[in-house]
Amino acid sequence: MPSTRSELLRHLAPTSPSPVGLTIERAQGIYMYGPDGRRYMDLIAGISVSNVGHCHPRVVQAVQQQAATHMHLMVYGEYVQNIQLQFAERIVSDLPAGLTSVYFVNSGSEAVEGAIKLAKRVTGRSGLVAFKDAYHGSSNGALSLMGNEAYKGPFYPLLPDVRHIRLNEMDDLRLIDRSVAAVFLETIQGEAGVRIPAIAFMKALRQRCSQVGALLVLDEIQCGFGRTGSMFAFEQFDIVPDVMVIAKGMGGGMPIGAFVASHQLMETLSHDPILGHITTFGGHPVSCAAGLAALHVLEEEQLVQQVPRKEALFREHLKHPAIREVRGRGLLLAIQLDSFAQLTAAIDRCISCGIVTDWFLFCNDAMRIAPPLTISDDEIIEACQIIVSAIDSATK
Repeated sequence: MPSTRSELLRHLAPTSPSPVGLTIERAQGIYMYGPDGRRYMDLIAGISVSNVGHCHPRVVQAVQQQAATHMHLMVYGEYVQNIQLQFAERIVSDLPAGLTSVYFVNSGSEAVEGAIKLAKRVTGRSGLVAFKDAYHGSSNGALSLMGNEAYKGPFYPLLPDVRHIRLNEMDDLRLIDRSVAAVFLETIQGEAGVRIPAIAFMKALRQRCSQVGALLVLDEIQCGFGRTGSMFAFEQFDIVPDVMVIAKGMGGGMPIGAFVASHQLMETLSHDPILGHITTFGGHPVSCAAGLAALHVLEEEQLVQQVPRKEALFREHLKHPAIREVRGRGLLLAIQLDSFAQLTAAIDRCISCGIVTDWFLFCNDAMRIAPPLTISDDEIIEACQIIVSAIDSATK
C-alpha cells in the first residue's frame, strides 16, 4: 500500500509533478479514511462522481449481485443483457421524447468522442464549435474541443475545423453556420470555475443550431444526475439538446458514460459502415448495475429535491471578507478568492483539518465545492466553518 508520493509514482504513471498524495484505505458516505483511521470529509466527490456517496449499501449490493451473475460477455451492442436494458430505460424515463436512445461507453471523454462521430455522420459536415475555457475530456477529439490553448499546444495537430466562441456572447452565435456539424457546450461550465449560461443565450443557441442544421450537444458529465438541483441541468434552461453526453455521477462510483440522442440519429452509426462506433467494455454489466442502483437511491432518498436547500445552506455559511463570490448552481459551487497563492494555502489548511477540496483546471483562484448529494445539513455547516477558518488563515 503506497504511503508516500515516491511510492505512489514508483510504478504508476504521473499526472502532475505534485499529486495530493493522500493515502486512502476505505471510504463510506461523504468520508474517506487513511491507514491511521484519520477521517477526511470529501467535498469534491471524486470530481462530481460519488453523487450518492462512497460505497452506498444499495450500490455495493448491486455490484456484488451482478458480479456473481456475470461480468463482461461480449462487445457492446451484440448480446441482450437485461441490466443494460433496465439502466437505459431508467435513464430515458427522465428525458424528453427526443432523447430516447442510449449508447453506453466507459467515460465522459469516450461519450464526447462518440458524439463527435455521430454529429459528423448525421450531418455530413466536419465543422465543430465549442467554447472558451471548455473542458470535455483529454482524448484527441475531446481535447480538440477544449477551450484552453495552454493544455492543447503540446499535442498538436488535433482535429481540424474546430472554432471556439464565448459563453453568453450573442454576437458569437453568427459563427455557427452551415459548415458546422455540432456545437458542444457544458450545460454549466465546470473547469472554467462554474460558469452558468444565461437562459436567453441558451435559447438563442438552440434556435441558431436548429436554423443552420447543426446538432446541439450538451455536456452533462459534471453537472448531471442531480448535482444542480434537477436530474439534468438542461432542464433549467427550457431547451432540449439533440445529443447529451453523461458520465461521472451516473455510475454510483463505477466507470461508465454514455451519449444519448434520438433513435433516428443513433441508427446512423449501425450501417454504412456497420459498427460505425464500437466499444468493448461500454455498458459493462457491473457498472450498469451500480448506475441503476444509484438512480434508485437518488429517487428513493429524494436527494435531488434536497439540493437547492443544501446550496442555500452553503451560501449562508460561506461568509468571509476574502470571499469575492460564491458562484454556481446546486452542489456545484466555486468559492472565488483573489489568487492561486491564497487558494492553495486555504486548500492545504482544509486538508490538514480533514476537509478535501480542490481548484479548477482553468480557474485556479476558486475553490471547488461538489460534495456527495448525501451530505447532511450539520456536515455542511461543519465544512463551512472549517473552510472559512482556512481562508482566514490563508489571507492574513
